[in-house]
Parts: sequence; structure tokens; C-alpha cells
Amino acid sequence: MSKSFSLGLFAGALLLSVAAFPPHGHGAGAVLLGWNDLGMHCMDSDYSVFSILPPYNTIHAQLIVQGRRVDQASGYTVTYEAVADPSGSSNTTSVGKTKFWQYVEPLFGSPLAADMGLAGFAMPGPDNVPQAMSFDPAWSWFTGEGIPLTPYDDAGLKNYYPLMRLTARNAAGQVIATTDVVLPVSDEMDCRACHASGSHPAARPAAGWVWSGDPERDYRLNILRLHDERNQSPAYVQALVANGYHPAGLYRTVTAWGRPVLCARCHRSNALPGTGTGDISPLTTAVHRRHAAVQDPLTGLTLDATANRSACYRCHPGSETRCLRGVMGDSVAADGSRAIQCQSCHGSMSAVGDPAREGWLDMPNCQACHTGTATHNNGQIRYTTALEPSGQLRQAVDATFATQPDTPAPGVSLYRFSTGHGGLQCEACHGSTHAEYP
Repeated sequence: MSKSFSLGLFAGALLLSVAAFPPHGHGAGAVLLGWNDLGMHCMDSDYSVFSILPPYNTIHAQLIVQGRRVDQASGYTVTYEAVADPSGSSNTTSVGKTKFWQYVEPLFGSPLAADMGLAGFAMPGPDNVPQAMSFDPAWSWFTGEGIPLTPYDDAGLKNYYPLMRLTARNAAGQVIATTDVVLPVSDEMDCRACHASGSHPAARPAAGWVWSGDPERDYRLNILRLHDERNQSPAYVQALVANGYHPAGLYRTVTAWGRPVLCARCHRSNALPGTGTGDISPLTTAVHRRHAAVQDPLTGLTLDATANRSACYRCHPGSETRCLRGVMGDSVAADGSRAIQCQSCHGSMSAVGDPAREGWLDMPNCQACHTGTATHNNGQIRYTTALEPSGQLRQAVDATFATQPDTPAPGVSLYRFSTGHGGLQCEACHGSTHAEYP
């Protein structure tokens, strides 16, 4: 696909808000703008039981030469390589930091060389060899898609915000511009608050807790055991067999065959195009709708009733990673609380799990809050929620701050694919989703 739908630490507070460092020109009137497509790329911390998301970090760059955006690849190249942040943390290789390559063939169908990603882009490796980005004329950007980055630096320390240096060169191989970009990545997705052995009684499988000695495998095995118990039917067995899983269930697939499970093989995910089986519910529907009525073990409220980011951070990256960290996520209300929560844009958990919603594509947009100019707007120049009381996105009356319609596909309008001034991508200046900068 030419128009990919894939999913496709600077010291102090500044890095928590912006996606890239200021670009640096090296002559020839060139400026290189680089960014990560998402404010946070999630990956699994273990791949031996099941996988929701692979390591898949994507960066884009647009090159401006003598005031004009480069719209074709001829004459210019852009590469990426690791660069140390001010603390000295650098991330050149993912070898030894994840078991992804040990299980990539049963999960995704083919083996990969270490440090190679699913889309053909690799980590720079221990020698930090610059890696070439490809040019996509459909978007007028250079791209490095699916880089298999992990949140562990080369010293083995956690760093959710490693840096890469993007370098533009002319046909003679001369450096004409560089920029340093943050590649946010987290393996903080976590289900153990309810699914770890001995935790929440409501999540206990009828066959009992697994009590695995490995905490990473333990809660995952409990989830598969519970999944099997709640889906006992001929149709379930048929789906298992059709996807090469053990007819006795997913738990047996892992424990008897030693084969990990790709959730999206049955439950379609737009983050992994081409996945899904028949009319089985999409992954976002299955997970969010199932858990909307679940009580948070700490607050006693259902996750659907919880009106702040703690409901999402219970499972999504949050407590350490601070996924929602941009200018909106950091805005403060008059009473000192956070003015904008995850639900302010995405709605409740049950809304996110609505079967009619297309995950990763049916998303809030800028104009639902920024409805127009100071003199022509939908009642306010800026709202702190994208939703009307009905739960529908607010409609703007002026397109000044609007994302592009039918982008990247008919019927959707995504900020991370939209362009603005001079044909530059919105994210090139305003930062990645969840990490926006005015």
C-alpha cells in the first residue's frame, strides 16, 4: 500500500510535549522536519504467550530545499541512526531486549533477522549504521515504517523516549540538513491488576489460577484460560482450527504446542492490516466492550464510569510512560485538575468499544474542539471536549483548524495524515498525536 494506515528523552518537560528537536540546516537552504507518527507506540513485554502489538515504530520526514517541499525522491536521501540524549542514553539495537524474533515466525508467518522489522526497516544495530528511509510520493514524505525499537537503551535501562537522528543528503552525498526526533515506545501494556494469579476474584478462571513462576507469562496464561472457558462452542473450535491453533483452546496452544497466539489473527485490528477471521468482533470492540463494566480494583468504579485517564492507564501505557502528555493532556482547569482527559476526545470505554466504530480510523479530530476563528466559531473558539452531549463529534463551522476530509481513506479524517501550510504535514510542526505542541 502506498498510503499506509499502519501504526502506522530530552531532559525536562520540553520533551514531554514535543515530538522532535528543532531541525538544523547544513547549507543549500535545506530544512528537514521529522516526527513519529504516534505519540506512543505500544509493544508487548512478552511474546511467548500472546501478542497484541509487535515492536513497530514509524517515523516520517519532509525535506524543504530553497523554500520548496521535496516531492520526489530523486536527488535526495534521508537516513536514521541512534543518537544519545543529554543523559547519555542511546538505543542502537533491540537484540537481547525482547523475545520478539524468537516468536515472530509463529506469530506473523515468517522469520526475520535480528533487528529487522516487519515492514523491512531495521534498527541501526550495535555499530549504529545509518538506515535509509524510503520516499512515499503519495504523502511527499520520507518514511521508516515499523522500526523494531524497544524501550530499553544500550545500557539495559528503561527509556520510553529514545532519540534518532535524521540526516538528509544531496545527490553528492553531502549532508544538507539534520534533525533529532523522539521515537516514543512502551511495553507498559498491562493486565496483571486483574488477571495475575491471586488478584481479582472476578477474573479467576473456573479451572483456577495458573500460578506460573514467570509473572509475564502468568497473567497472559490466565487470560487465555478464561478466554477458552467463555467461548466454548463449535464455532470457536472451528476458528481455532482454521487459524492453526489447538482445537482444545488457546491455553493448550501455548502450553502443549509451545505456540504463541496473535490476538488479531481472529480479532481484526486496523493496526495490523489483513487480520481477522470471519465475523469475529474486532480487537478494539472485544477488549473495550468486555471491560467497560469491569470494576477498577483500586477505585471500585467501573472503567466505563471512570471519567479520567486512570481508567485507560489501568491497561494502556500511562503511570510511567505518560502517553497523554501533549499541550492538551497537560492543560489545567480552574480547580487545579486536568482539564482534558482521554474521555474528552475518545468518549467512554463503551463508546470506544462500539461495534460500529472502526478502530484506529474513527478518531476525534482537531476541529471538534477548535471549531473556527475568533469571529466565526461554533459558540466557542475552543472547547475542552470533542463530543456533544449525544456522544457525537462536534461539527465545526469553520475549517481553519480542520483536518482533511477523506484522509487517509474515504469517510475518515485523521490528524496524523493531514496537511496544512505549504503542504506540510500537520504533525511536522504540531507534533504527534497525544504529544501535540502548539
